[in-house]
Amino acid sequence: MAMTEQEKRQHRCCFTGHRPEKLQCSEAAYKMALEGEISRAVDDGFCTFISGVAWGVDIVAAEIVLQYRAANPALHLICAVPHPGFEKRMSESWRKRYLAVLENADIVRTISQMQSRSCYQTRNIWMIDRSARVIAIYNGKPGGTRNTIEYAKQAGVETVIIDLRFLPQQK
Repeated sequence: MAMTEQEKRQHRCCFTGHRPEKLQCSEAAYKMALEGEISRAVDDGFCTFISGVAWGVDIVAAEIVLQYRAANPALHLICAVPHPGFEKRMSESWRKRYLAVLENADIVRTISQMQSRSCYQTRNIWMIDRSARVIAIYNGKPGGTRNTIEYAKQAGVETVIIDLRFLPQQK
């Protein structure tokens, strides 16, 4: 008998976090924090991870899931692309990483058919509505990450916040 959507949701975890320009820490610092939380999520029974594949936290988290999946084929990655052509706004290095993540994902889902002011929040809501936990890298400031965390809390989704104030600061 196939699992219901609600049963699948109990094994799904998604990510939210700032783009690199808003972070005051190195990629290595937030990557290490993400590795710890993703490992804990796997230990807690999460096997499917959803990334919104924005440059920064989303792509790094997806890369970690793919790395873990190499040793644990029970893990899965879903990429929630906000709109077609999303990668066009990325630097060349982030675009390469983005395309590698999409190529290796189990499922790639485009959430909105065109870019709009609301398509990123629509993507974030889509991810939260399909997850039982969200792992967030958050600096306390207003924006999409805060909105996603607030939506998750309202929806009763467990929220794990990695507070940037406690990560090593960039020099």
